[in-house]
Amino acid sequence: MKPEIFYQKLAELGFQLTDKQKKQFKRYLDLLVEWNEKINLTAITEEDEVYLKHFYDSLGPILQGYLKNEPISILDIGAGAGFPSLPMKILFPQLEVTIIDSLNKRIHFLNLLAQELDLEGVHFYHGRAEDFAQDKKFRAQFDVVTARAVARMQILAELTIPYLKINGKLMALKASNAEDELTQAKNALNLLFAKVIENVDYQLPNGDPRTLTLVEKKKETPNKYPRRAGMPNKKPL
Repeated sequence: MKPEIFYQKLAELGFQLTDKQKKQFKRYLDLLVEWNEKINLTAITEEDEVYLKHFYDSLGPILQGYLKNEPISILDIGAGAGFPSLPMKILFPQLEVTIIDSLNKRIHFLNLLAQELDLEGVHFYHGRAEDFAQDKKFRAQFDVVTARAVARMQILAELTIPYLKINGKLMALKASNAEDELTQAKNALNLLFAKVIENVDYQLPNGDPRTLTLVEKKKETPNKYPRRAGMPNKKPL
């Protein structure tokens, strides 16, 4: 997907990019490619692929109509090079974005990226999701948690639901249908007092399938969740 096609596709959906936003996406690409030679950020570095499989793909929650350009607090778990939250931030500047990542080198990249792209209202923290979720500054503080291809729902739910306010939503982006995952995650969602409210299948412009799963937090998460670092992966709920 050439940048011009990216702009066109967004315009067709009602999102007309400003010159500043176009420059931000271009600079994002340049820095991604440059830093990928120093640290492992992504296997996708070709311009066409980045615009389609990183930028356009990351905008799924917006393009499917589940986010508005409002000062909503968003936490991105396992964002890596900033996906999906930073492309969403470029398109919707009013979003308040926090990223937690376990690799400090990626946090350095994200801080530089935010400066170069002139992004305000973004916050980056180095550490494990399991640890931050027990911190009162983070626990139950977010309207939305996003995650793109981080882990299967059975594990992802434990890592994300504790961060949400009651009635807050997890928006999980997957490359394939999530039905089997949701069946496996039923017990975990019950224990965490969360419920799947929507499972949306759609396609990228090239025909690649995608699924957006929305999970809503119904009650306060029991204090014992998430368990200590590593446990959600070793022994899923």
